[in-house]
Amino acid sequence: MTIIDVTAAAYTIPTDTPEADGTLAWDHTTVVLVHARHPDGVGIGWTYAPAACVPVVTDLLGPVVVGRSAQDVPGAHETMVRALRNAGRPGIAGCALSAVDVALWDLKARLASRPLHHMLGALRDRVPVYGSGGFTTYDDDRLDAQLHHWVHEQGIPRVKIKIAESWGTETCRDLRRIRRAREAIGDATELFVDANGGYTVKQAARMMDAAADCDVRWLEEPVSSDDLDGLRRVREVVRAEVTAGEYGYDLPYFHRMCAAGAVDCLQADITRCGGLTEWLRVAAVAAAHGLDLSAHCAPHLHVHAAATIPHLRHLEWFHDHVRIETRFFDGALDPAGGSVQPRNDTPGHGLTPKLPDLDRFRVR
Repeated sequence: MTIIDVTAAAYTIPTDTPEADGTLAWDHTTVVLVHARHPDGVGIGWTYAPAACVPVVTDLLGPVVVGRSAQDVPGAHETMVRALRNAGRPGIAGCALSAVDVALWDLKARLASRPLHHMLGALRDRVPVYGSGGFTTYDDDRLDAQLHHWVHEQGIPRVKIKIAESWGTETCRDLRRIRRAREAIGDATELFVDANGGYTVKQAARMMDAAADCDVRWLEEPVSSDDLDGLRRVREVVRAEVTAGEYGYDLPYFHRMCAAGAVDCLQADITRCGGLTEWLRVAAVAAAHGLDLSAHCAPHLHVHAAATIPHLRHLEWFHDHVRIETRFFDGALDPAGGSVQPRNDTPGHGLTPKLPDLDRFRVR
């Protein structure tokens, strides 16, 4: 029996406070939810992307998936990639592809009545996480409270804050916030920072020199992720591990980044790179270059795939997405102790949207 329908809807949900990183500010997050239907079940996927994903799903991707076997997810993925030729794979189309691919994997596992990580073949029971947020819009009290919650209440031993405020023009505040974060979390917790491409090469190097006493372990996108030479140059002069990859939409992107020696650890986002099918291929590219892989955002969509690869570094427990996935889905996970365990008692990825709660936020 085959897939009979693929639908999509977009929901725009206000943030709990205004948020910003080094190069962007926002006060809402849009989640595009996809349902893939079979006579015996429904699979669910989603992406965090503009509502423009909806017609890509309904007009381009759904029609080439309907009628295919629910068992043939890689085949459906390839068919969708070919259908996007003239639309362009990166960006909106890539996010739409990712959401449908996740829904198809979820459907396949639900039809088999198996947790997704069991179907894929897990090699670990738990997946390490790091607390992620620390937006540049936070005042000192808000930053302290978030860090305290992660470290001292949930026991997460690694946390990340945003820096490079206003495209790197507030470096004094950046440095002060790094020091405040270190003071709040203590010496035993790993401190990560994310510049979101807001610095220049020399600026990033100077910032890490100035913050040397804070023992920053992870420097994410110190310069634009499109500047592979710049990433490599920063990597050569700082002690922190340099990382990037969250904006990758296809395998050649990740190959170029790895081959350039641009990162110490590769990132990939299952809601952008082409879903679970392509995320696992990205993991193979990273392994071939001797690199670990870190899962970017959307933690509940990554956890099953993350449990299957030997060279996983960790999973981003991103405040904005955790808030949505915990509030609007049944089956959310608990990061207490610094890791999450994919559920063994529910089929698929284990999350079910609370559609009545989401309905008032629907925009498309």
